[in-house]
Order: sequence, then structure tokens, then C-alpha cells
Amino acid sequence: MTKPLITISNLYKVFGPKPKTILPMIENGASKGEILAKTGHTVGLKDINLEINKGEIFVIMGLSGSGKSTLIRHFNRLIEPTHGNIQVGDSDVMTLDAKQLEDFRRHKMSMVFQRFGLLPHRKVLDNVAYGLEVQGIAKDERSERATEWIETVGLNGYEEQYPAQLSGGQQQRVGLARALCTNAEVLLMDEAFSALDPLIRSEMQDQLIELQEKLHKTIVFITHDLDEALRLGDRIAILKDGELVQQGTPDEILLHPATDYVEAFVKDVNRARALTVETVMQKPSLRITATTIAGALAQMRNRNEEYGYHVTKDGFQGVITEEGLEAFAANEHSSDDIEPCIYEDVPTISPDVAIEQVLTETISSDYSLPVIDDNGELQGTLEREKVADILSEKPMAS
Repeated sequence: MTKPLITISNLYKVFGPKPKTILPMIENGASKGEILAKTGHTVGLKDINLEINKGEIFVIMGLSGSGKSTLIRHFNRLIEPTHGNIQVGDSDVMTLDAKQLEDFRRHKMSMVFQRFGLLPHRKVLDNVAYGLEVQGIAKDERSERATEWIETVGLNGYEEQYPAQLSGGQQQRVGLARALCTNAEVLLMDEAFSALDPLIRSEMQDQLIELQEKLHKTIVFITHDLDEALRLGDRIAILKDGELVQQGTPDEILLHPATDYVEAFVKDVNRARALTVETVMQKPSLRITATTIAGALAQMRNRNEEYGYHVTKDGFQGVITEEGLEAFAANEHSSDDIEPCIYEDVPTISPDVAIEQVLTETISSDYSLPVIDDNGELQGTLEREKVADILSEKPMAS
């Protein structure tokens, strides 16, 4: 099993004059409110344990005050933990001295902030190149690299503009280019798109997904928006009052909420839009592997099925029914071979598409739709009843 790139273990953060003295109260089960009332200390994080894999977008989400921004600032020790361990690659972040920590922040992690964090007196090119300047890179090289990233995020031609001359979306693209320009292994994005208008926000999400397909960065993304988390995250961690209440894939969070809090979070999500076919597809009721009509009928009758999915060494061929096979066999001029004219007119679908995109086909088809991968292989079937269960918010069967 591949070792995680980032490991957070037993992480606590207490704000107040004597934070370490509060840890026994937390461990004995005192609530955040009780601790605040009795001691004046605020529990920011309680026993956080996370593993983040190289190359994934890991989303940390929660409402205001949940601790998500506090948590992300522990990754590079912008906030010092009260207790716990932070491991990033080969670096034990808790053991780094001031100089090592400075190098770690300059080279290992880049941040993209909610309010852009651009230097208003510097032009776009100089803003993007700023991290390289701090690293001591020569001017010609940093200008060249900055220009490449400006073009990558779609701001070619804006190099000589100042931040005040740009729209909010353009400013955030500059912030993203600046973070990427240092070639840091980890990208920390704290509510990076939340200050943007909905349309621009959606465009930035699209761009991040597109960039990630090429770059395969390790991205830790903070948001309070579940739709954004579901769209971007390979995995999601949900915080409440400084505690981690659930972590998992978007599908796991959406279909199997661990607590009432998470269930309330996900109840208004458009499941048909958020879930892919792969999430809810089932095993085919019957794979027909015979090459003859007689063989196919025998397989069908042995399983007491009225139709099946014909699969050969060349992959999925089509849906065949007992009635169709018998009708073809009754024709005195027909052969015993399964021919293309026997297949039913049933659309195939990809496992990667959102359920919303195939709703019409699913509802109107007399058969469960075959799910076919890029190699033409049958991966499963999408059943009308399963889709109905999803849309009616019935719990998924394990």
C-alpha cells in the first residue's frame, strides 16, 4: 500500500493562555462549550487524524467555526498545535526549526487565499513570480516561468496589469498561478473560490479540475460549500466544532452519512447531479457468453432470466432476450449463430457520467442499461429501481 504524503495524527489546538492544561478536560469528554465557560479557553481542534495521498484533491469542509481554516494552517505550522504530529513526505513538521520551517513553506507548500492576497503595487507578472523571487531565483528565469503559468491559467496578455485592473476571477487566477509557479508539492487552498460570483466560481472549479488532470498535485482544499466539495474532492473530511465527524469519498459521504449532522448537510444535494453511474451500477443479472442461440437460451433458462447481456472476447455486443432468440430460431432460414439483428435497441452508457445525464434513457428503457468502459467491456448495469431509490433518498443497500 502506498504511503500517504501527509499524515496528521492526534492533533489538538486549544486557544488560550494555558492550552496544555486543558487537554485532560478534552480527553475526559468535556464539551467545547463547557471548556469555554469554565476556563475561557476555546477548543479549535480535537484529536484530528488524517491521511492525504499524493496527487489527490482532499477537501476539508464544515460550517463557520468548525475548525477547517485552523486545520489547514497547521499543515505548514502557520498555527502551532497544542499537541499532535504532522508528517509531510519525509519531513516531521513539528521538529523543524525556524530556518527549516521557512524553507519548507517556500518550497514544499503553496497557499491560495480567499481574498487573493495579491500585492497591489506589483504587476501580474511580478505577483506570479513573487514566490520564485523569495526563493532567490534569477529574474530572467522567474519571469519565464511566471509567463508560462500566466498562460496556463488563461491570463495571457495581462502580464503588465495591476491587480486593481482585474476582475475577481482574474485576480484569483493570478493567485493560483503564483501558487503553482513555485512548483511546490502541496497546494493549500483556503476558501479560494468562495469570494467569487457563482458563475466565475464554477469556471474556476472547472479550471482547477482541468489543471489537476495534467499536474496531479496534492491539493488540500477548504470550503463550506458541499456542492463544491462533491465536485472537486477525491475524498472529503467534514468537521464540526473542531472534531472530524466523517471522512470518505464523495459517494460515501452522500450515500452513507455517518451522523445526523452529516445527513442534514447532504439532504438537499442534487444526487442525480452529484453521483456518477459507477456509484450505483449493479452486477449484470446475466452475462451471456454462448456463441449460439441454443447455448444462449440454455444459459437464460438455467438462470430463469428473460434477457441477458451478450459478451464475447471482443467485449460487450448487445442485449438479447429469450423471446427474440426464440423468434429468430423459428425462422427456417436462420442459422444458430447469434447475429447483430437479434440485439435489442438499448443504449449503452459510460460509468463516468452523472446519473442526471442518463435519466431519460434509464426511465424509458425496458431493460437495465449496460455500463460500458472505454475498452468496450461490460462493467455493470444501471437499474431503474436503483436510480429511483437514489432520487427518493432511500438508504443504499450495502
